[in-house]
Amino acid sequence: MVAPLALDLLRSRQRHWSLPQPFYTSQEIFDLDMEHIFGRSWLFVALSCEVKSPGDWVTVELGHESIIVVRGNDGDIRAFHNSCRHRGSRICLTDDGRSKRFTCPYHQWSYDLTGELVGTRHMEGDFNKSEFGLAPVHCQNLAGYIFISLAATPPPFDAMRRDLEPFIAAQDIDNCQVIHSQTLLEQANWKLVLENNRECYHCVGTHRELLRTLAEFDDPSDPRMDPGFAALIHRKNAEWAAQGVAHGPTPSNIQYRAVRLPLIDGAMSMTMDGELGCTKLMGNFTDPDLGSVRMLSLPNSWNHLMADHLIAFRVLPKGPTETLVTTKWLVHADAVDGVDYHVDRVTHVWRETNVQDKLLAEHNQLGINSLAYRPGPYSAQIEMGVRDFVDWYSSELELRLSEVSG
Repeated sequence: MVAPLALDLLRSRQRHWSLPQPFYTSQEIFDLDMEHIFGRSWLFVALSCEVKSPGDWVTVELGHESIIVVRGNDGDIRAFHNSCRHRGSRICLTDDGRSKRFTCPYHQWSYDLTGELVGTRHMEGDFNKSEFGLAPVHCQNLAGYIFISLAATPPPFDAMRRDLEPFIAAQDIDNCQVIHSQTLLEQANWKLVLENNRECYHCVGTHRELLRTLAEFDDPSDPRMDPGFAALIHRKNAEWAAQGVAHGPTPSNIQYRAVRLPLIDGAMSMTMDGELGCTKLMGNFTDPDLGSVRMLSLPNSWNHLMADHLIAFRVLPKGPTETLVTTKWLVHADAVDGVDYHVDRVTHVWRETNVQDKLLAEHNQLGINSLAYRPGPYSAQIEMGVRDFVDWYSSELELRLSEVSG
């Protein structure tokens, strides 16, 4: 009966207010989220430079599902369920690796990099190998951002590719390296993690490091924006247009967006002093002052793309009040630590910011667990991104539950 109850709560909720308590605490509604949101959306899972060569693979854990993402001998990146077609054993047991073929550790069935079953032991009679390949997962390579969908029929991808590819392609992610990865287990519902990310209402009270380079108000129509920064946005947009650099914003869409915005006070990168974190620029960039592309893809990723480095964030729910947040920092593949960059310097601002956000989300969760919790209103002036996210989530879940209920 939880689906009808969730549907009633969604239909009766007050728009632009936070969600009723069960959406942040209930195992049953978490299961609906996993089935209808994470089970049917396009999810950011990896970067192409993490599977740079044929045979390179990574695994992604999503609820009960484990997914293998691998680069084939033809250079294409594919995804498969990490489950042997013999009796279901996990095949890849670590986070990453390199293999000429996948061999199940249980009974040694083996699969090539396209998922085809190529080797078995003691399977006689009319057994047909061609019927027992690894179960494929829908996979899209968006200029180096790897997305998967567990849906039998996934949502269309072409519009997102069209709108986001101009921003990503120039970074040349195939020719990058991940210099640091941070994974935090946050004791908070995944929606609280996203809500916290979608606003800077809290920034001035919490993010001392981040606000050294990031503007608290970034909408030129916002009367609180510093007039000098508004003028800088207009000037940089004109420069980027002349250079043919994508700056956006992308067409109106609350599920994904990208916009290039300058950093403040002459900063060129999200470092403590605003100077470049890596002197070897990404892709074919020659201008170091390209601001930051702020890129969002719901339900599980936000990103900052700069001339010198890229920061990709991935959210994977673990339970009603547990969420894994993984951050990866990328620089040019040829950049050398200690020469072109220093890992601690490149990563400092967002390592600190992530820990601060973790505490905020966890404190938010603890308060929502209270008997006293009631939904509250979002600010129309500075929590627009939160309003958009909760609207998107509510409409998606309502639509899918309506389809199921008939």
